[in-house]
Amino acid sequence: MIERLRGKKEQGFTLIELMIVIAIIGILAAIAIPNFISYRNKAYCSAAENDANTIAAALADYYSDPDNTSLPGSAAAMSLTLSSKGGLNTSAITGSPNTIISIAVTDTSGRCPRGTSYVLEMGASSGYWK
Repeated sequence: MIERLRGKKEQGFTLIELMIVIAIIGILAAIAIPNFISYRNKAYCSAAENDANTIAAALADYYSDPDNTSLPGSAAAMSLTLSSKGGLNTSAITGSPNTIISIAVTDTSGRCPRGTSYVLEMGASSGYWK
């Protein structure tokens, strides 16, 4: 019954139809893959900024104790555990508690398009990439 409706010569897809479908899939992949890589690289930048903000919040909590009057040497000295996912180095805390404290997070993977190091200065308006 189905053979009568279809006709006897129709047995599958032609080579032209398959080539068109493969070309369309290739065009979609050519558009989607670079966008995915771009979004992934921007995520490394966001992770660096987020780690710097986490350290800044931990420093604010650290200084809320009256006994803490000197700058801790690292995030570990504040009992702060950060994930080093993606090749981020979050160990640079410099400055003085009475002036601007600078927190530098370095992206060692080199994937962030904005730069290799994010610096957040507590007391300043915002962070910046260099």
